[in-house]
This record gives sequence, structure tokens and C-alpha cells, in this order.
Amino acid sequence: MSAPFDLLVRGDLVTPAGVLTDGYVAARGESIAAIGQGAPPPAAQTLDHSGRLVLPGLVDGHMHTSSAIGWEGIEGATRSAAAGGVTTCVDMPYDVPKPVTDAALLAEKIGWVERTAHVDMALYGTITKTGGVGAIAGLAQGGVSAFKLSTYEYDPVRFPRIDHPTMLAAFAEIARTGLPVAVHNEDQELVVRLTEQARAAGRTEPIMHCRSRPPLAETMADLEIFEIALTTGAHVHMAHSSLARGFALAREFRGMGGQATGEACIQYLCMTEEDIIRLGGRGKCNPPFRTKEEVERLWACLLADEVAYVSTDHAPWPIERKTDPDIFACGAGLIGLQSFAPLFYTLLAERGLSVTLLATYAAERSAKLHGLWPKKGAIAVGADCDLLVLERGEWAFDEASIEDRPELRWSPYHGRRMRARVAATLLRGRLVWDGVRVLARPGDGRFVRRIAT
Repeated sequence: MSAPFDLLVRGDLVTPAGVLTDGYVAARGESIAAIGQGAPPPAAQTLDHSGRLVLPGLVDGHMHTSSAIGWEGIEGATRSAAAGGVTTCVDMPYDVPKPVTDAALLAEKIGWVERTAHVDMALYGTITKTGGVGAIAGLAQGGVSAFKLSTYEYDPVRFPRIDHPTMLAAFAEIARTGLPVAVHNEDQELVVRLTEQARAAGRTEPIMHCRSRPPLAETMADLEIFEIALTTGAHVHMAHSSLARGFALAREFRGMGGQATGEACIQYLCMTEEDIIRLGGRGKCNPPFRTKEEVERLWACLLADEVAYVSTDHAPWPIERKTDPDIFACGAGLIGLQSFAPLFYTLLAERGLSVTLLATYAAERSAKLHGLWPKKGAIAVGADCDLLVLERGEWAFDEASIEDRPELRWSPYHGRRMRARVAATLLRGRLVWDGVRVLARPGDGRFVRRIAT
């Protein structure tokens, strides 16, 4: 008699609802077919992770594969994701040399995903600086999970600032699609002026990155995007809030009838201004690290259920772009995919908080906002058999272990003591990381369309 299941994974199952000790997940093909506790049913293959934590594969709702080298970066970033237990990457559209601004570019990027990705990917779309609103409907029809715009300009083509009239028109058009629009939330004029003043004064040391992007630059941008959201009916999402004030503003606008949400990147839950002084360019990201007190206020927001989800904002700049003594000359962005699960678990454990919050904020919530749930981000019958296995213990995170190009093997968390490591990652019922090696091949990952609005 043939076994009724193709695969059985044993361990302590972690979902937002709780932890099922001595549990199992059984799969047929690529999907979860049964979940239980105690004596497991027979299966053609069994992976026994008894005593370890089995979570839904993480859904990183905000990361960049292609900002530095273009779509060739998909291969290495998703290889690192597999090693980090991230089974679905939601990739930003600000790619080299062209951002994803129309259906043709989206289709071209999907081709790269299908040929080179090691894990599954959903994709954001964006618009050109001028004249791009008409392409929004085509991007939505092409399957993007969300849109991304910016109030701050890094590059007039790749990452432009969208002016208020264009943003108003874009929000109104995006509202018709039912998709959310995430916004990079920093005020252009304030940041530019403060940066110019710092440079003129010869103040280019690391802390000046924080001083030239003060909390006010963030909250001013939050207010304008939420006001436009209220006018247009669009679901507007802070692509990252380093401030509790941002989440308070989102709550106020929801109380007015608006659709306003935001995410907290993992670095804002643990890194402070002291860390950028220590790390230099390796600690530069936008918005910047804040104070220890602000970190505590962000945790209070998360525990008060005001945070939509937690992401990495993984942005893999080559190390040579992160070592200039002039902080303003360094690239902005952190490498964080492979450290995401161990770090989030560690932060929860250090605070005596339940591991269920990891399943909630780094899998279910991000999958829901991007219209991928319950196919992704869930341990549930019918969901893709995407699983993350965590082994508890104590390890120091080693940047040399990062599964990406040599110039991208650096981490702001190098040497950080972690209380867990990724022992296994499964993608649609296949083992893609065995705790030592990436077993996935380029093209094993797939493009995942948004399935719900």
C-alpha cells in the first residue's frame, strides 16, 4: 500500500494561535494536506525535527534584490532567503537600470524570477516620475502585490520623488485596483537642506546621518501621504516607520475612515544611534536608527497591534559602497534576509515574548497585506508547504555564512549572539536548506501573483 502522504515534518508547530508541541505537518505534492499532534501517519519521506520549532516560511514584505546590480541580484538574494527561512520575498520595484513601471517591464522581471529565483517572489510595481499613472492598471492586471512610491528622491529614474499632484492622481488610480500603495516616507526638502548644512560644516561622521534625517522628516511625509489617502480612498502603507509616532498617525487616520497602515523593519526594533556610530556605513539605512527610547516605543506599538508586519528592507549594497568615512557617500541599506528569523526570534526571547509573534508579524500579516494568504504565510490545510525550522541554542551570527555574492557577505549583525538558527527551510514541500547547504537551484522559485484584494 502506498503511503498516504508524500512528506511528513515533525516538530513543535508555531502559528499565530499558539504552539502545538509534538506536532506534524503532512503534505501531498506542494500543499499541506494534514496537521496533527502525537503519533504521525505514514509518509514516503519524514523529516524529524522533534524538539525544534516549525513555523510557516517567512514572507518578507519589503526587500530589494536589484537596486545594485539589476535583476541578476535575484539569484543571490533568494539563495540567502532560502538559508534564512524566508520562502516568499516581496521585491521592491526600484531596479537597475529601470524600475518596474509598466506591464512589459513587469513581465520581463517575472521571467528573471522564473529562471533564477531560489524561493518564491511577489513583486511591487511603481510609476515613472511623470506620465506614469496610465500604466497602473496594467501592472495590477499583471499580478503585482502592491505599489511603491516615494516622497524622497534617490535617483530621478530608478527611485524618483513623486510630486503631490502626481501622487494624488496615482493614489486615486491605485484605489480603483484595490491594491495597497507603500510609500517611502521622508521629506525631501528637509533632508536635502540638513544634509547640505552638515556637509558645509564638515560634519560627515556617522551620527550625522541620523541628524540630517530627524524624526520630523518622517512624520511630515507620513502626514502628507495619509491626507492624500483620506482624499482618494487608497490604502496607504508606510513602507517603514522608525517612529512610534508614525503608527499613532496611522491609527488616527484609520479613525477618520482612512486606510492607513505601516510596517516596522527589524532593525528599528533593535538598533540605535549608538550602533551607527559603531558600524559606520554598515549601519546606514533610511530612515536611520533612532534612540533607545524610540526602540522601546516601537515595541509598545507592536504589542498594541498597531504594526501591520515586520520586514527586513534587505538592500544588498556591495561592501565597497558601505565603507567610506564620509557617511553621506555610503549607500543606504542593510543586508538582513539570512539573519531575519534568528534575530526576530532572539529579540522575542530576550523580552520573554512568545514565538507566535514571529509567525504573526513575519509570515501571516505580511502575506495578508500582499494578498498572498492563506496560500502563503500559514500552516494550514491547502496552504503551500512552506516551512521554517528553528533550532534553539546559542550561536554568533557570522557574516561569512551569507549565501550570496562575496561582496555581499557582510552584516550589521555580525557577531551578534542569536538564540536560534535556521535548521531547515521547505518550499512547497521541497527541502531547500538543510541547515548547511542551499539545495534549491535557480528557477525553483516562482512568481506569486496577488490572489486577494
